[in-house]
Parts: sequence; C-alpha cells; structure tokens
Amino acid sequence: MLWIIALLFAMSGTIKLVETGGFALAKQMLASDAGGAKGQDDCVTEPGLMELHAQLQLRESQLSDREGLVLDREQAIKLAEKRIESRLTELVAAEQVLSKTVSIADKAADEDVTRLVTLYENMKPKQAAPLFEEMAPEFAAGFLGRMRPASAAAVMASLDPKTAYTISVMMAGRNAGAPKN
Repeated sequence: MLWIIALLFAMSGTIKLVETGGFALAKQMLASDAGGAKGQDDCVTEPGLMELHAQLQLRESQLSDREGLVLDREQAIKLAEKRIESRLTELVAAEQVLSKTVSIADKAADEDVTRLVTLYENMKPKQAAPLFEEMAPEFAAGFLGRMRPASAAAVMASLDPKTAYTISVMMAGRNAGAPKN
C-alpha cells in the first residue's frame, strides 16, 4: 500500500514537471518567432500616419506655448487686480478724509453766512440798504432769504425799487427748478 502511494506521488511529480517544462518551451518558441519577425520587418504604418503624428506634436507644442502665455497673462491680471484693489482702498480713505474736510469747510462757511445774516439783521435798514444795493442780486437774495422776515422786509423797503424787484425775482425763482416730487 505504501508502494502504491509512493508510485502515485512519483507519477504526479513527473506530470507536473512535463507540464511546466512544456509551457516554458512553448513560451520560448513564441519569443523566438516574434523576435525573428521583428528583426525582419520594421513597423508598418498606414500612409500619412507619421505626418499626422508630426502635426499632433507641433499642435501640442503650440498649445503648450499658448498655455504659458495664458498663465503669464493670468498672473499679470492678478497683479493688476491687487494694485487696483489697493488703489481703491486708498481712494476710499482719501474720499473719507476729503468728505470730512468738505463737511468742516461747509460748516464753517455756513457759520460765516449765519454771522453775516445776524449782522445785517442787527443793522438799521437804512444802513444795510446801500450794502445790499452794491451786492450782486443773487448774493443779496441769499442773505435776505435767510434773514427774519421782519428784518428782510425793512431792508427791502429801504432799497431802490428796481433793486428790490430784482432781488424779489431772484428769491421767488430760487427753487423754481427744483423737482416737485
């Protein structure tokens, strides 16, 4: 019985050896056939295939160059955007400073006009009238419009009728062009 098992193991090993050796032999034969065919003939291509390949390589090179240019432009645009944002920030800050300055100047000018209006209101109408006759009608109308009505009426009564009429027209027409809505 041991002899039968040993005989079966031996037969199995022999079959395995023959199978592996045959496979390796077949691989070797295929490799030698392929090597011989390769050595005999170079790569066979269809007509124009190499020209197409050359054109594709040229196109790839052109696209690569364009890509480089696009990337350069993109970086230039980013730099320009940063500069613009920086300048915009500076302009906003300058606008705020200018707005404060204009506000201060407007307030000071308004205070000056208010003082002059108070001064003209406190003057006697006969003394103020010659000053108003020398002023430009638009300027005089501005002062008289800000004065108390009683003081303005007294000054207007002391003016030359033509000057008083001109100033009255200016005062009446000051807001004529203003929107009504």
